[in-house]
Amino acid sequence: MRNISLPQRSQRTFWSPVKAHSAGAPAGFDRMGWARRFCGTGFLGSDIGKDYKLKSMDLPDARERMVTVQVAGRGVRDARVLAAMREVPRHRFVPEAMAGDAYQDRPLPIGEGQTISQPYMVAAMTAALAPGAADRVLEVGTGSGYQAAILARLAGSVVTIERHAALAARARATIDALGIANIRVVVGDGSNGYPDEAPYDRILVTAGAPAVPESLKAQLADGGRLVIPVGSEGLQHLIVVERRADAFTTSEGEGCVFVPLIGEHGWPASR
Repeated sequence: MRNISLPQRSQRTFWSPVKAHSAGAPAGFDRMGWARRFCGTGFLGSDIGKDYKLKSMDLPDARERMVTVQVAGRGVRDARVLAAMREVPRHRFVPEAMAGDAYQDRPLPIGEGQTISQPYMVAAMTAALAPGAADRVLEVGTGSGYQAAILARLAGSVVTIERHAALAARARATIDALGIANIRVVVGDGSNGYPDEAPYDRILVTAGAPAVPESLKAQLADGGRLVIPVGSEGLQHLIVVERRADAFTTSEGEGCVFVPLIGEHGWPASR
């Protein structure tokens, strides 16, 4: 989910070709139809927004352009997701000095070696998750808090867990400043989920795992859905897991590259 990938909410810096699932060569793809997925603080994908520096008065127009060109223009059609992307001020979730870059077609550094994900990736993962208005959502990997803010517009409540205490504190401050009341930010090992408030109707993981953690599947409600990047550290695919009673069905989506999910049920910290 990332014409680029997300992280624990961050992305590593390197190039990895991933075959596009759409025909032709839309923005962000070369003429051979290969998506350029770049995880880190550099530019990725198309030239959309590359030189689109902004002044504060331009921010609403830039946000609309982001949704129209980078998100809807690449195939995300979910009206609720597009509306949420239009409503949440992405520039509030990046360092103040980078607010003018907030609506560019790339991730941006947020500290602790992490980044805020590319807008397309946030929208694509959210659309795959398909949260309902009354759903209880668990997000693994808070990062800047931007993804959680998008989810909060679409669901009843969101618990988001972050392993970096400094990032969690900054995300909490931004969320509080925006008056978003249905998000709870927790510091901990996201690979364990957050059993205290389980089960969850939806679970979204923003870091790449070697396999779907059984700990997260166990916290998924009957009828629930889990979206997670799974694969090697160099390449994952978005996996959608759905639960019906004690049965789980799995489908595979597009290729992506995320930073590793570190924790007891992910990659070891000393890998």
